Amino acid sequence: MSLVARVLEAGGISTVTYTNARDIAASAGNPRQIFLNYPLGNPAGRPNDPENQRNVLREGLKLLENADRPGIIVDLPYSWSDSREWMEKFMTDEQPFISDDAEAKRQELLQKARKQKVEQLH
Repeated sequence: MSLVARVLEAGGISTVTYTNARDIAASAGNPRQIFLNYPLGNPAGRPNDPENQRNVLREGLKLLENADRPGIIVDLPYSWSDSREWMEKFMTDEQPFISDDAEAKRQELLQKARKQKVEQLH
């Protein structure tokens, strides 16, 4: 994303990138970045939590509007969970990132999408 952001910026299009890896984001040198301390792969907010996702998006739009210098990284105050267990286990097979209810909802949505895809093919 950093390369794409730099190309767009060079062409006069302002960008905001979102990241879950602050140290990598800092070295990328993008003009405007949002850091969210969530497990990797969740830079737009918690799965199945539209309110959190909208808040994250709004923060990026505010940054786009209000940034007064390049190289800004905004650390969002949201937390993934009350427990820090996910930080200790995020690179292991045991990944306590998603609650059982959220995982069930995700599986339900996946099944629905697969069914729709099969129906479209017939």
